[in-house]
Amino acid sequence: MSSFSERLRNFKLVRKIVYFIVGSLSYPGLNIINKLKISGTEQLKTLPKQNVLFVSNHQTYFADVITFLQIFCAVKWGKVDRLGVPYYLLNPFTRVNYVAAETTMKGSWISRLFLLAGGLTVKRTWAGEAAKNEVRKGLDPSDTRKINRALDENWVITFPQGTTTPYAPGRKGTALIIKQNKPIVIPVVISGFNKAFNKQGLKLRKKGVTLTVTFKEPLVINYEDTTENITAQLMDAIEQSKRFAEF
Repeated sequence: MSSFSERLRNFKLVRKIVYFIVGSLSYPGLNIINKLKISGTEQLKTLPKQNVLFVSNHQTYFADVITFLQIFCAVKWGKVDRLGVPYYLLNPFTRVNYVAAETTMKGSWISRLFLLAGGLTVKRTWAGEAAKNEVRKGLDPSDTRKINRALDENWVITFPQGTTTPYAPGRKGTALIIKQNKPIVIPVVISGFNKAFNKQGLKLRKKGVTLTVTFKEPLVINYEDTTENITAQLMDAIEQSKRFAEF
């Protein structure tokens, strides 16, 4: 049985209120104090409203996701590659969920509030404190079902690496989700967020940073391929594979 918080975040009115609060507070840091450069949003308008998976590299706990939500709302209001004046927060696009670590989302009252914006909490299923010693085992089966249900109704944002460490290996759980649901997969590459914000993505570290968000063309995926090969394809698409680390 779902918890009260899980039921609460499914109410559209609750989501709209959270979007308005979080969006209003975060907008200056994204688009006034810093410069947000967006590309590729023209293709978002033609996407179906469900079974679309956005996969991205990860640079902060919250600023990345908040930016995606702002962009989706702006696109709903006809904006192309820009946010413009944030009147879109008055009637935001709420048919989107995002995947986040359970421990992260329970860390503070702010994270708990943001969870109501459509968060899907997942358990960490890899061991080892140092990145080089991590053993990535994918997703817990209950978390996989949770994401599957979300894809049935909405867009879902996920970060296959599950960490803000650049060029970390991807989790096989994302590939499993793709094999099971056969979604449209949109790779997204972001940069600048770790320079402008602290690790949580809630405090400014530097002003005048160019934040980039690039939405690429949908991936052509062989859904019958192995999880290893699909994971490698994802890492390459979001520019986090070993060959990008060498530049």
